[in-house]
Amino acid sequence: MIKGFIITLSIIAALFLVYCALPNLYARNLSKNVYHKLKPGNHQIALTFDDGPNAAYTNRVLDILKKYDVKATFFIVIKNANKNLSILHRMKEEGHEIGFHSYQHESAWELLPKKTLTEISRGEAALQAENVTFRYMRPPWGTFNLFTLYQAKKHGLKVVLWNIEAFDWRKNQTAKGIEQEVLSRVEDGSIIVLHDSGGAEGAPNRTIEALDGLIPALLDQGYQFVTLEEGL
Repeated sequence: MIKGFIITLSIIAALFLVYCALPNLYARNLSKNVYHKLKPGNHQIALTFDDGPNAAYTNRVLDILKKYDVKATFFIVIKNANKNLSILHRMKEEGHEIGFHSYQHESAWELLPKKTLTEISRGEAALQAENVTFRYMRPPWGTFNLFTLYQAKKHGLKVVLWNIEAFDWRKNQTAKGIEQEVLSRVEDGSIIVLHDSGGAEGAPNRTIEALDGLIPALLDQGYQFVTLEEGL
């Protein structure tokens, strides 16, 4: 009985290694087809938001971006977008970029091959009537399985992660902490990831509060905010 348990455990571990761990390690650290930064030399940075759109938060984020005339890239969850189509249209109308995040925010480690291989096509079909197309994708939590990169390439999408994470989704993070995390690490070509939905309860409120200090501080340092299309 114990021997059978050990064999089963070994098989599960081997499958996880092949399907999740090794592809994840390769994609995040070795693949030249996964972007962490913009092209350097132009003092440009990209502000990106994951997990929305959200009726309680995303319009407030858009208000701040409009206030400072800053463009950003929003990696959307399709199920959230379907519930907030007016926000989606506002993103487009105000010149922001829309990227694919997921259909319903599941980690690649939770997706079996069939679901991974249909994730993007399901998302594109769901928003076809809204005239939304994708050029960039970011998998939830930055996780990859054996088929994630293949699926992105098949659909002609560039995979974009980040080089600055402000941990704005954490319960104990503060608006000041978010601001300091970004300002202490920002450099030419930085891609910053924030969230306009999800995380700990009320977390996007702190992100929104941080933005009102963070954006002018970065502008004062001479940084130019660009979309991924402009920066890559």
